[in-house]
Amino acid sequence: MRCLPLFFLLAQGIGVLARTIDAGPSTTIPSLKSAIAIAQPGDTIFLHPGVYREGNILIRKAITILGISYPVIDGEGKYELFTIAANDVTIQGLRLVNTGVASIEDIAAVKGLDVERLKVLYNRFEETFFGIHLSNASHCLVEGNTLVGTSGARTENDVGNGIHMWKSHHMTIRGNTVTGHRDGIYFEFVTRSVVENNASTENLRYGLHFMFSHDDDYLNNVFLNNGSGVAIMYTKGVKMIGNRFEENRGSASYALLLKDIGDSRIEHCQFVKNTVGIYMEGSSRTIIQDNEFRENGWAMKIQASCDNNTLSRNNFMANTFDIATNGSISLNTISGNYWDKYEGYDMDRNGIGDVPFHPVSLYGMIVEKMPTAVMLWRSFLVFLLDRAEKVIPAVTPENLRDDSPAMKFYDRG
Repeated sequence: MRCLPLFFLLAQGIGVLARTIDAGPSTTIPSLKSAIAIAQPGDTIFLHPGVYREGNILIRKAITILGISYPVIDGEGKYELFTIAANDVTIQGLRLVNTGVASIEDIAAVKGLDVERLKVLYNRFEETFFGIHLSNASHCLVEGNTLVGTSGARTENDVGNGIHMWKSHHMTIRGNTVTGHRDGIYFEFVTRSVVENNASTENLRYGLHFMFSHDDDYLNNVFLNNGSGVAIMYTKGVKMIGNRFEENRGSASYALLLKDIGDSRIEHCQFVKNTVGIYMEGSSRTIIQDNEFRENGWAMKIQASCDNNTLSRNNFMANTFDIATNGSISLNTISGNYWDKYEGYDMDRNGIGDVPFHPVSLYGMIVEKMPTAVMLWRSFLVFLLDRAEKVIPAVTPENLRDDSPAMKFYDRG
């Protein structure tokens, strides 16, 4: 056991009585549980290299556990690894493997219950059912972790979520990599929180899934090759800025699903090579601007139940369909976007097309009603249908149009 320098203790705000404790096979305290038992609030345990098979580890005091060269905490396929029921706990630099699996209980590598200021930093999670599971928590930080789900999981019941938050507020999820889980990141009743600079890839269901979670910010994340990209449901006050949605494909797959959301913003995002870029249903007063939609099956599907949304300054390039809808009228504002399918002219050379652009094609409307018609794509019949509709519009929504289409795409570097 050794004492920390006074200046370090003061900087950490934990007082001069805090100690460090060395634990591990090469020390006088061979087990982590023994070190936790003698630790006092504010102490730091340095966990030395080794494999620790100690069942479920319960923490009820404000301590820090720092791994040296990633010691292994092994649940042997039976146990939850850490159950934390104290404020001001830090878990850092560990390799957490082989949790138990259950169909009823949410077994996790790190579970926090009614905690504040928990920090889970720079750990490696492997073969875990749930990776990090926090409920009734606040002001917690999850940063720099790598989470890999159960290998061989083929259905959603075989694995839990990577980072799971429930009924919490002021949470920060930053710089994590999550793969192979049911949902990469899951929020339910989580408010005033930030998810930024994470990579959520190859998860079975969603890269990010959140419901009833208001006033959250999702910034500069990557959602790649998930069952679906991101689902936002029954939520308001969301800011999604600088995210990338790529190769989220499948018959029921969307890069971004917006269901019953309002008063939100989606800006500076990239939607690339997805089945559907954005699917909107029952959504209102959302601003979608300065985004890029490229090489998607459908860039956007805007259902008739959506109103008072604004689409502006977006680039639509090389999409099979730019916009599809299931209604005959539009209650949204579409203005100033770039459409690579626009064939109009700009006589006054002000950079704005002189005739409106109708992004919904007749063939697109037919495919919405008869999905099997997609087999006719690139046929001469489809060419004739769309040409006829442009000359005498009859089926496509007349007011779903961009009256100020940009002649050049917005180059954002």
